[in-house]
Amino acid sequence: MRVGVIGLGSMGMGMALSLVRAGHEVWGSDVRPEAVESLAAAGGHGGATPAAAAEGAELVILMVVNQAQVEAVLFGPDGAAGALRPGGVVMQSATVPAGFTEALDVRLADAGLLLLDAPVSGGAAKAREGQLTIMSSGSPAAYAVADPVLAAVAATVYRLGDRPGIGSTVKTVNQLLAGVHIAAAAEAMALGTRAGADPRQLFEVISNSAGGSWMFQNRVPHMLDGDYTPLSSVEIFVKDLGLVLDTGRSLRFPLPIAAAAHQQFLAAAASGHGGEDDAAVVKVYEGLAGIKVARPKQ
Repeated sequence: MRVGVIGLGSMGMGMALSLVRAGHEVWGSDVRPEAVESLAAAGGHGGATPAAAAEGAELVILMVVNQAQVEAVLFGPDGAAGALRPGGVVMQSATVPAGFTEALDVRLADAGLLLLDAPVSGGAAKAREGQLTIMSSGSPAAYAVADPVLAAVAATVYRLGDRPGIGSTVKTVNQLLAGVHIAAAAEAMALGTRAGADPRQLFEVISNSAGGSWMFQNRVPHMLDGDYTPLSSVEIFVKDLGLVLDTGRSLRFPLPIAAAAHQQFLAAAASGHGGEDDAAVVKVYEGLAGIKVARPKQ
């Protein structure tokens, strides 16, 4: 298939490379020319604009940051929606509100296009391995086009219904848990460090105990190494937990734990750490307690 990938960050690049390995003709677009060049060097093709990446494609993946960027890359100047072949599929994988996804489905249908609501989870490593989890919803016709792409980028594809918006709802719940778990992991590691426990020993014990979680095991090593190279940034969780809280407000549903975690990410961003890895939320606790969780490996 000819597939466009718009947004070549850590997740989008991994998906694009998985598609190249599977033998698809992959065209990528990103605001960073070096990302497009990297894809071309790996066997893909570079598109100067979203429209160029989507020109004649059967499917285009959107792996951008937010609702505004989805709007821009689809319908802005040189947008992808006008370049896809008739009956083509927009596989929308950014984390956006379910209501926006539902409205997007109508707009694309009016343009003769199909939408697959397909947020992803698994991180940059799983993206590069073609082992993502995809929480998806859409019409049988959209799946019929998308199946070869899904097979190339994901280990598990959940088909949650025929109506776009369900996938985005499930991703919102996932982000609630992910953000809370990262903030809780930071709080726990800072507490143990402040009380005198060795952080690396603490990490090992909790990783093999009931208090562990996937996020604990994945993010605490960043804290221990003091390496905040952004794989997913603090600002991403300012956005995603904000989306969670907006969803709760729209449903008149209280989310006190998500709200507390959101405040910690806001505090990290306000302290100048917004562009760092989301594990940098631990710096809020380090600053309050005058400690450092990082411990160089011996």
